[in-house]
Amino acid sequence: MHADIPAPSHPGHVAFVGAGPGDPDLLTIRALRALESADVVIHDRLVTPEILGLVNRNAVLIDAGKEGFGPSAAQTDINALIVQHARSGAQVVRLKGGDPTVFGRLDEEIDAVDAAGLGWHVVPGITAASASVAAIGQSLTKRGRNAAVRFLTGHDMKGFADHDWRTLARPGEVAAIYMGKKSARFIQGRLIMHGADRATPVTVIENASRPDQRILATTLDRLPADLARANVTGPALTFLGLAPRAAEAQLAHSRQELA
Repeated sequence: MHADIPAPSHPGHVAFVGAGPGDPDLLTIRALRALESADVVIHDRLVTPEILGLVNRNAVLIDAGKEGFGPSAAQTDINALIVQHARSGAQVVRLKGGDPTVFGRLDEEIDAVDAAGLGWHVVPGITAASASVAAIGQSLTKRGRNAAVRFLTGHDMKGFADHDWRTLARPGEVAAIYMGKKSARFIQGRLIMHGADRATPVTVIENASRPDQRILATTLDRLPADLARANVTGPALTFLGLAPRAAEAQLAHSRQELA
């Protein structure tokens, strides 16, 4: 006869925490408190070592990274891992780079935790678009230029993601494209096919907010070639319709000279 498995001494709980873009100084105070009190931290590949260094030293760290078009932990396995540890009574932090509500598969993981009857809460973080636009000295919206900004993904579960290209191709449109490195040529082709100006500014920010941050200012016409030449390997966000402030000022000066 098997002995009964003792119930956990306290209920487990899951905190879905945004780690921000990578700079530990950009963590929220609430996120830091969650890391300091966690029993288990299940993190993705975008979380930097500096942020993982802030985790409670007695916590169990589990790498559950996913990479588009690359080796990944299955989402069902991640869901099961979260539930397993929370059921044991652990205070679990599901730590995601950026903000968990932006292309972070948050709903799928919450559904799994809900189905297991476990408690949870969300701690928002600074998303890559906010950190990246700050790095180039621009705003996501600007009076007289754009009253809306679109957050897009370069790929989805079926491959390269389709969007409303006709609208995105209009002058003055601004979009923040997540996971867009491998889909750059596809995005370029769709936009040009729908009438986008080949000279539309495009900026790629690699490792936004981190010491190894790089900024690639290019145009829609040159995007795939410049991206390949720059050998961008870190996490990157692509802005359609935005140039770094200094480059924008230089472009405006050049146009005045030509006039």
